[in-house]
Amino acid sequence: MLNIGCHLSTSKGFKSMGDTALSIGANTFQFFTRNPRGGKAKDIDKKDIEELLKLMKEYNFGKILAHAPYTLNPCSKDESIREFAYKIMEDDLKRMEYLPNNLYNFHPGSHVKQGVDIGINYIIELLNKVIKKDQTTKILLETMSGKGTEIGRNFNEIKAIIDGVNLNEHIGVCLDTCHIFDGGYDIVNNLDNVLAEFDDVIGLDKLCAIHLNDSKNILGSHKDRHEKIGLGNIGLDAIGNIINHEKLKNLPFFLETPNELDGYAKEISLLKSIYRC
Repeated sequence: MLNIGCHLSTSKGFKSMGDTALSIGANTFQFFTRNPRGGKAKDIDKKDIEELLKLMKEYNFGKILAHAPYTLNPCSKDESIREFAYKIMEDDLKRMEYLPNNLYNFHPGSHVKQGVDIGINYIIELLNKVIKKDQTTKILLETMSGKGTEIGRNFNEIKAIIDGVNLNEHIGVCLDTCHIFDGGYDIVNNLDNVLAEFDDVIGLDKLCAIHLNDSKNILGSHKDRHEKIGLGNIGLDAIGNIINHEKLKNLPFFLETPNELDGYAKEISLLKSIYRC
C-alpha cells in the first residue's frame, strides 16, 4: 500500500486533519507544530488527539510527520536564536508524545558564514540537550538544496550530525526529492547510485520519510523551488521510479507541491495509479 499524504493545516484540529486526509485519498499527512513563521503553539486538546489516533488506527494510517517552524536555526551565530530553537524543539517533542511513535522533521539551519563545522557542532549540541532516552518520536534531519549557507546540503553533512548525537537511535532522515535534485544528486538518471551513496554514507536504515516534490530548477542549481508532480525537471517517470523502488516503497511520502487540496487529491490519485507494489 502506498503511504501518501500532503501538508495540512492544523487550524481546525487534529481529527479534522485526519478527516481531510481521507477526503483526498491520503492515509497520512504532515503538519506544522505551530505557526511556521513564529513560535506560539495551540494548547493541547487531548480529546481531539484521541479521536485522531482512533481514526488513524481504523483506516490504517502510516506514520504522520510534524514539521518544526521555519524560524528555527539551531546553528545560528546568535546564542539567543539557538536558545529559541532549543526551547521550541523541547516543547514540540513533549507535545509529540501525545502522538506517540510518529515523526518530527526540522531543517538543520544555516551557519551564516561561521563555517560548516561550527554549524554542525551547534546542531549536535542542541540535539544532545533535547533528546530523551525514553522518547517515542523519531527526529528527522531534512536534506537541503544547498542555497546560501544551509547545512544538510549533502549526505556527508547529515552523517556528521548523526555521528555526533549520543542517542542517535532517535535520529533519522527525511529525504526531499526537490532538495537533493537541486543539490546535485541525479535521482532522474541515477536513482540506484544515489541510494547506494546514501546507504554507504548514512545508511538506508536511517531513511524514515520522503518529501515527494518535483523541481522548478535544473539538477545542481542549489535553489529550492518545488513544482507540481510531473511538471518539473524531475518528472513523472522519475517520481514513479522513486515510489516504486524496492528500498523506498514502504516509506511514508509527503507532498509539499504548490497546490490547494483539490490539487493534492489529483496528485495522490495520479501517484496511486502508477504505484505498482
